[in-house]
Amino acid sequence: MPLHQGRAAASTAERERRLALNPFFGEAANPVGGMTEAPPHHRMPDGPLPPMSAYQLVHDELMLDGNSRLNLATFVTTWMEPQAGVLMSECRDKNMIDKDEYPRTAELERRCVAMLADLWHAPDPGAAVGCSTTGSSEACMLAGMALKRRWTKRNADRYPGTARPNLVMGVNVQVCWEKFCNFWEVEPRLVPMEGDRFHLDAESAAALCDENTIGVVAVLGSTFDGSYEPVAEICAALDALQERTGLDIPVHVDGASGAMIAPFLDEDLLWDFRLPRVSSINTSGHKYGLVYPGVGWALWRSAAELPDELVFRVNYLGGDMPTFALNFSRPGAQVVAQYYTFLRLGREGYRAVQQTSRDIARGLAERIEAMGDFRLLTLGNQLPVFAFTTASDVTNFNVFDVSRRLREHGWLVPAYTFPENREDLSVLRVVCRNGFSADLAGLLIEDLSRLLPELRRQSHPFTHDKDAATSFHH
Repeated sequence: MPLHQGRAAASTAERERRLALNPFFGEAANPVGGMTEAPPHHRMPDGPLPPMSAYQLVHDELMLDGNSRLNLATFVTTWMEPQAGVLMSECRDKNMIDKDEYPRTAELERRCVAMLADLWHAPDPGAAVGCSTTGSSEACMLAGMALKRRWTKRNADRYPGTARPNLVMGVNVQVCWEKFCNFWEVEPRLVPMEGDRFHLDAESAAALCDENTIGVVAVLGSTFDGSYEPVAEICAALDALQERTGLDIPVHVDGASGAMIAPFLDEDLLWDFRLPRVSSINTSGHKYGLVYPGVGWALWRSAAELPDELVFRVNYLGGDMPTFALNFSRPGAQVVAQYYTFLRLGREGYRAVQQTSRDIARGLAERIEAMGDFRLLTLGNQLPVFAFTTASDVTNFNVFDVSRRLREHGWLVPAYTFPENREDLSVLRVVCRNGFSADLAGLLIEDLSRLLPELRRQSHPFTHDKDAATSFHH
C-alpha cells in the first residue's frame, strides 16, 4: 500500500509539473508542441530553453514581488528617466575596473568625484581623493579602513600588542558599521539612545574617546527616524577634547542619504569639509543621489587622509587614476547614470527634486498626526523621512498591526522596535523618495483612513510577536 501511495504521489507530481507550464510557452508559441513540463527549480535543467520561454517563466514568478514604487521602507531609488535607463543598458557590459579599456567611463567617475568634492566644500576639490563603490556600505568600510590605518601608524609602538582600536558612534548607525568593526577587529563604542534623543550627541561622543579611538562616525540622516546628527557640535566637542588632552580624533560623516539632501536644502548647515575635523564623507548615489542601485561614493578631504598604501593606481591615457575599493569587477552603468543625473539636474534641479520630496514628507506627516491615533517622532523636515508611533491612549492596536494591514493594500511601511535603552518604543517609518508623488501620498492616507475604523474596533493588538518586526534599515 505505501508503495502504491508513493507511485500515486509521483504521478500527481508529474501531472502538476506538466500543468505548471502554459502551453503557449512552447517553441514558436505552439500550444501543441515544445515543452511538456516546467524546468526544475533547484538544479540546472538537462537542456536549454527557448529565450522567450525562459524569460516568461522568470517574469511570471517575479510578479509576486512587491511593487517597488509602493515600498516606503527603502531609501533606494525606484524611478529614473527612460534616457537614464538607456544609458545604463548601453554600459552594463563595461567593467568599471578596466579603466584603461574604458577611459571615458573612468573619466566620468573622476568628474563625479570632483563634483561631490566641490558640493561638499573640500578645501581643494581638485585635490580631493575619492572613488565610486557599490553603495554606502562599501564606502563606509573604506573610510573605516583609512581611519584604522592612520591610527595604526600613529600607534605603531603599541599596536597590536597593548592597544585595541575603537570607533565611537551612536547605536542608531547602519549595520555596515557593526560589520566593519567585526571584520577589521575594531571595538565598537556605541552611544545608546536616551529618552527622546534617538541619535549620537556631542557630549556622549567625546566622553567615549580615548587614545585608542580611530574616529567618530556622525550620521547625516539616521535610518531610524530621518534625523541629522549634530556634526558641527560633535566636531566642537572633539576640538575641546584635543585642547584638554591632546587627542586628535577625526570625524567621518556617514551621509548615505543626507549628503545628497543637505547641500541643496540646508545650505547653512555645517556638516561637511568646511569643518576641519571632518576627514571623510560617504554617500549613496542610489539613494537621494537619484540613481538605481548600486552606486556609492567615498571621498577624503585630501590625499593626506587616505594612506597611500591603500590606494591602487591605474595609469590611463597618461593620467593617474587612484582607486580604492573592496569590490573589483562591476558594471560602469551606475557611475554613468550618476554622471547623467548630475549633468541632467544640476544644483537647481536637485534642489527642486529634494524639496518636493521633503514637502511631501512634511505634508504626509501632518495628515497622519491629524488623525489623532498617532504621535510623530520626526517631522520629515531633515531627511524626507519621518517616524511615528501610536498615541499614548491607543491600546487596541499597535504599529505592527498597522504595517500588516497596509501591506494588504500593497504598501510596504516598516514597523520596528528601537534598540537598547528604548526597546519599549516601536514605530512606523515612511521614506519619501523621488517618484512618490503627492497623489500617491493621498492614496496612502485614504487606505490608512479606511483601515483605522477596523483597527479601532479590535479588542487588543493582534501582533504581539516583536520578532515579526520589519526592520528595513537600508
